[in-house]
Amino acid sequence: MSDQEPLLPAAEPTSSDPLLGRVAQQDRLSTYHRRRRTILIAFGIAFLLLVAFTVAGFFFTTRHKGDRNKNRKPNVILMISDGFGPASETLARNYYQYTHDVPESHQLPLDTILVGAARTRSSDSFVTDSAAGATAYACGIKTYNGAIGVNPEHKPCGTVLESAKDKGYLTGLVVTSRVTHATPACFAAHADSRTLEDEIALHEIGNYTLGRSVDLMFGGGSCFFKPNSEAGSCRSDDTNVYALAQESGWHVGPSDRSIFDALDPASILLPFLNLFTEDHMAFEIDRNDLIEPSLKDMTVKALDILTLSEENEKGFFLMVEGSRIDMAAHNNDPAAHVREILAYQDTVAAVMAYVDENPGTVMISVSDHETGGLSVGYQLDEHVYPDPYEWRPQALVNVKRSIEVIAPLITNFTGTSSELRAFVNQTVFHDWLDIQDPTAAEIKSVTAKGLSYEDTILYLGRAQSRRAVLGWATHGHSAVDVNLYAYGHNAEQLRGNIENTEIGKFIIRQMDLDVDAITAKLARLDVPSEGDVQARTTVKHYPSHT
Repeated sequence: MSDQEPLLPAAEPTSSDPLLGRVAQQDRLSTYHRRRRTILIAFGIAFLLLVAFTVAGFFFTTRHKGDRNKNRKPNVILMISDGFGPASETLARNYYQYTHDVPESHQLPLDTILVGAARTRSSDSFVTDSAAGATAYACGIKTYNGAIGVNPEHKPCGTVLESAKDKGYLTGLVVTSRVTHATPACFAAHADSRTLEDEIALHEIGNYTLGRSVDLMFGGGSCFFKPNSEAGSCRSDDTNVYALAQESGWHVGPSDRSIFDALDPASILLPFLNLFTEDHMAFEIDRNDLIEPSLKDMTVKALDILTLSEENEKGFFLMVEGSRIDMAAHNNDPAAHVREILAYQDTVAAVMAYVDENPGTVMISVSDHETGGLSVGYQLDEHVYPDPYEWRPQALVNVKRSIEVIAPLITNFTGTSSELRAFVNQTVFHDWLDIQDPTAAEIKSVTAKGLSYEDTILYLGRAQSRRAVLGWATHGHSAVDVNLYAYGHNAEQLRGNIENTEIGKFIIRQMDLDVDAITAKLARLDVPSEGDVQARTTVKHYPSHT
């Protein structure tokens, strides 16, 4: 017999009358079954109520989300980390973990939104440049290195920014380079060479076939907006692009950082142009916070202005570029490079917060290419196997200036050779680069008579990188795939390893754009070329974009 309790209640002793005993037992069984039915019915009702509330909640939530979707503006924020490859993300993460004493599990903002990788080859090389790379994102096509918004046949291609403006969206460019540099130029200008920054400046303010397509521009490069008769100009002609911009309705903001900070985003009238430096903006390691805003500062201000503008009826397209990541890598300057990346990561975090607060928005972060062929770890002596395996972030922590800032101070030094050696040994190596053990060979190489700026960059970068045990394969670009990050509405559609042109096509779908219609309008544009002297000296006036 089992020790378990019986399923039915045991019969109690009855009187000697068998019939009465059977009746009593049947009453007890009937009572048991009634109780069991009552319990089952109660459980059944409770279950049905639970299902009903769950279904009702689901339909309520779905309908509520649907109502919100109707009012969501399909903002697209394309962030381009120029020259930033997979190894650079590792470098920055390791450096941050070391300097902030956080565990190895700590992630940077980009680490949390990795969705895939982008292939970067151009139409004429496995190794792209920024112009071809940015045109792939702007037009959704492959083109040749150096091309600014034109196809391999040198014909202009409609860009996502131009098409967004044509569709009624607001548009903006925020960069730390000159605004006429290759990446921003590809979204708002058309030229057969990236060197034609005189003409690119004119296109960006709307002096071309389409009229104005850009509503907001923040960055550096005011020298291309000033006539060559004015101090601080780098134009080859006497065209005053600032004056032309203001005549066509542009509002020009202050270069003064404090005034910029005080600007009320809700009161800014578009179009709005704010350039803070004559050339590229300073590297983060050199930036004076009282003079120049950071990439994050400019991006947050731009987002606020575009969001609060009375003209924002449909949403906006904003391109944000961490331009100087690339330039530090060109110099093989790891201390400047890692700080540019961390400044970009801060900007990414701010944009992610904006996406959270503005459903319907998507942020894409991708590089146009990798620069420098960075390796996080380096064999210092080709004849000696590296032991231990390591790289040393501590070698970058106390570096105070970029190599770009230091090099001209050496090449333009006016003292004696012994004074130059003392300056390089004490000020450059010890004080600025935190190299406390410079070798005689290193000092000699940097102080050689007639040393060029480029060779000075080379030797200083090599000395700094060796202390950190970092390697560089080139001062140019490489062909490696770049990481692709996305966050927000439909971000999952970018998963996988894709061609860079697919990112442009994603933006086209996301905002329901018609770049082919823009390309057709541009067919009559006489694309500026390096050999076209007339394009360099004549300014044509076009109607404002409607």
